[in-house]
Amino acid sequence: MQLSSRGRQMSRLSGIRSIMEDIAAAGRDGSDSEWLNLSPGNPSHIPEVVDAWSRLVQEALDDRFIESSTRYGPSRGAPGLVDAIVEYFNLTYGWSIGPENVVVGPGSQMLSFIATTLFTGPDADGVVRPLVLPRLPDYTGYQGLSLDPGGIVGLEPLIVPEGRHSFHYAVDTEALAQQSRIGMMLLSNPANPTGSSIDAGELKALIETAERHDVPLVVDHAYGEPFPGVVQTRLAPVLHSHVLNLFTLSKAGLPGERIAFAIGPAELIDPMISFLANSTLHAPQLLQAAVERSLTTRQIDTLTTRHIKPYYKSKRAMAEELLTETLPDSLDWRLHSCDGGMFCWLSIDHDWFDDLELYELLKRKRMFIVPGRHFFVEPLTTPFLSTHGRRCIRLSLSPDEWAVAEGVNRLGEALEEMRVSARTGK
Repeated sequence: MQLSSRGRQMSRLSGIRSIMEDIAAAGRDGSDSEWLNLSPGNPSHIPEVVDAWSRLVQEALDDRFIESSTRYGPSRGAPGLVDAIVEYFNLTYGWSIGPENVVVGPGSQMLSFIATTLFTGPDADGVVRPLVLPRLPDYTGYQGLSLDPGGIVGLEPLIVPEGRHSFHYAVDTEALAQQSRIGMMLLSNPANPTGSSIDAGELKALIETAERHDVPLVVDHAYGEPFPGVVQTRLAPVLHSHVLNLFTLSKAGLPGERIAFAIGPAELIDPMISFLANSTLHAPQLLQAAVERSLTTRQIDTLTTRHIKPYYKSKRAMAEELLTETLPDSLDWRLHSCDGGMFCWLSIDHDWFDDLELYELLKRKRMFIVPGRHFFVEPLTTPFLSTHGRRCIRLSLSPDEWAVAEGVNRLGEALEEMRVSARTGK
């Protein structure tokens, strides 16, 4: 049976999906030897966080099962949760939002897809107004959001060195100003995969661009404020007539339950509610009750400040020390700087290095990582993307400390093998 053009667009095999299939195949290989998986975006199972959500979900099950799970609900979200979100953000940031500024959805990726479908695509003249990712690299899932071929444009970043083995990316505001067609802008802040957080000047440039083109700027706070606080951000979320803020509970301990919400002007929120009503109807309601309780009791703040933030800050410090001890100084490697984080983003700046070749070599060592090219927008044909875009990798810090340490050791071995092979031609 023939797929439509949009069907073909949405059924493409993404780079991340191919890795997940490799991982699934590895689990069926019948070997007793253990695989190291430093690829996942799944948060760590922090005992205190797991226990807290278990209690909250059980309380919701005991108290709200009939009203939440045996009845349909409003597409905006359960009224109790919507009111809790309004109260929480007004108290936390001094905002003055109301229920009209909130929509709850089944995950921030779905909310991103809804916004992309609503605000990007062909104009009346047939020319596509694209989704613009203003700071690459960014979350690889964004590259599957557009229904239209050529519907996503990614802007190359500026690279700012920070010493021998450290760097960070910055938004190229000049390239952003030259972008003639924009339907919507979207970025994760702090960024997956780098942990990079935009500064005040970059945010100002993004908002000014949104105003000039009269388009939404969607900021995905999946790793930042006010929860889960996996990475320390430079700026708090902002309210603005052109800004749509996305928040999720995934990295706060509930990735499997797909609960997220958007806060923004009613003129952006209302069409998103209609889209939900016409597609998924509403987000899962029992978990909405659990999230409501976490907000009204402020348990989410306790989880963030006492457990999630310290955990990832410590894990990141351990990984930085391991990389410094393991990777030779003579190797031109650089780690993207950030305060905390679930990932380490490494650049290996040598002509002999290729991220897919490293991926295949590490597979032979029974280890998974994510090649960096998947976080840049295809095709990787510009001078920057054809070099830097193929010379980065992402390491997950979600596995336990032994797995991270062993993974760094295997990475060091693989890089040395690649370097020797390039020198000897073998």
